[in-house]
Amino acid sequence: MSDIVVTPNNNNSNVDQGALKVQVVARGANVPIQNATISITYSGDPESTIEEVETDASGMSEQIALAAPPLEYSMEPSENQPFSQYTIQVAAEGFRPVNVSGIEVFSNELSLQEIRMEEVEATDQNLDSIVIPVNTLFGDYPPKIAESEIKPVTETGEIVLSRVVIPEYVIVHDGPPTDVTARDYYVRYKDYIKNVASSEIYSTWPDSTLRANILAIMSFTLNRVYTEWYRNKGYNFTITTSTAFDQKFVYGRNIFQSISDIVDEMFQNYLSRPNVRQPILTQYCDGERVSCSNWLSQWGSKFLGDQNYSTIEILRYYYGNSIYINSAEEISGIPASWPRVDLTVGSTGEKVRQIQEELARISRSYPAIPTITPDGIYGSATREAVEVFQRVFGLPVTGVIDYRTWYKISEIYVAVARLAELV
Repeated sequence: MSDIVVTPNNNNSNVDQGALKVQVVARGANVPIQNATISITYSGDPESTIEEVETDASGMSEQIALAAPPLEYSMEPSENQPFSQYTIQVAAEGFRPVNVSGIEVFSNELSLQEIRMEEVEATDQNLDSIVIPVNTLFGDYPPKIAESEIKPVTETGEIVLSRVVIPEYVIVHDGPPTDVTARDYYVRYKDYIKNVASSEIYSTWPDSTLRANILAIMSFTLNRVYTEWYRNKGYNFTITTSTAFDQKFVYGRNIFQSISDIVDEMFQNYLSRPNVRQPILTQYCDGERVSCSNWLSQWGSKFLGDQNYSTIEILRYYYGNSIYINSAEEISGIPASWPRVDLTVGSTGEKVRQIQEELARISRSYPAIPTITPDGIYGSATREAVEVFQRVFGLPVTGVIDYRTWYKISEIYVAVARLAELV
């Protein structure tokens, strides 16, 4: 496979533009790191710095425009690499520097890279290094070993949940199940889904295609959670990074805004069949190098999206007409569920007070967010705090607390309030 070198100084007219945004936080404390220096190079030319930026009070960089291959490279299987790859080095006083290489940038897509830095003594300047392998559609990965989509759960000693619950964390084993040397990562469920989707499909694809694939990824994951698949085999993890057994997860990789937005909207969903309690183990393959009957074809789903197939039409094309989209009864690790109505100026009550209390706590770690006094009344000060929160965390700036904003506030509140991180 050929890799094309694209840099801002390349005179090749066959170049598009994507973007990168970096967030830098302190590992453990989950607080933003201001004035961290981010140096960006093209992975094919690590000696030449393209751009150098610093983080703001929220630990965020500006949005950086970067060259990318033409959009059409990601629209059909090709020998041409559809993304450019960049390396960043992040330095901040009192923290161990971090180097991430292989960050993928697609045409017209915003790539998001989170950096978690370890606080260290000034004399400790060892480098934390992360290398991101290429997307599974472009790289060479083992095909999935076929399994039954519905697991037997009647055997003696079987551990199975009584209802479908969205877990707060999944434990990801970084290798095949039997590799005892592989590291285990505790990863927030939504972050895991965003990571896998960014590793398995292209963010440039049609919206209905992205949603169909993300639903398959979520349902597959929740089947592993619900049936305690690996724990029943004596392992202490939820799922692996091996594409032969599960789905590709890459510790520390970048994700894409388009994928992140969809996961934030849909993370409570999974795929079901009538009279089957467990989420369906929705297996899939690329559909080009590997064929798979009765599984979702990633490339095939892209071409159906091009023909304006809806999300459920794509899913039923591959999994049959009995498949349907379900919603989990419970979400772990959040203070309270979304009230099922948007909160906006004029709203009152305990739900408003709760979200005000969470925003007030978040503002202690993210000082750009105005501090508000929790009074249960959604006034102009609350709206302003919500707008700044939305701007900082990449949500549509509406000043209204909708489903996505509610759960993002809950997520950030839990992260900063605990002052400790498992990864």
